[in-house]
Amino acid sequence: MKTTFAVRHFEPTRDLKQYSMDEIEKLEQFYDKIIACDIVLEPSDSHDNPCKAELRVKVPQKLLNATETGQTWEQAINNVVDTIIRQIRKYKTKRFEHI
Repeated sequence: MKTTFAVRHFEPTRDLKQYSMDEIEKLEQFYDKIIACDIVLEPSDSHDNPCKAELRVKVPQKLLNATETGQTWEQAINNVVDTIIRQIRKYKTKRFEHI
C-alpha cells in the first residue's frame, strides 16, 4: 500500500506524522487489497473543532473518501479512519455479495 502524508497551513511534528501513518496501517487488517492512501491534515474554520483530516483510499474499482474534524489532530485522524473503516466494510459487503 502506497501512503502519502500532506499538511496544509501548519508544520506537523514528527510524532503527528508517525501517529497518522500508524493509524492508516491499521486499515490493512480490514482489507488487504488497498492500493493507495492519501491523508491531508489542515486547520478547520470551526472554533469547536479546529483540526480537519481528509483521507482518500484507493481500492480496486473505487475511491473511498472521508473528511472529519476534531478538537485535536489525533481525534480528527481517529474519526476519519473510523469513517473509512465503515466504508471499507460496506464496499467489501457489496463487492463480495454479488460474486
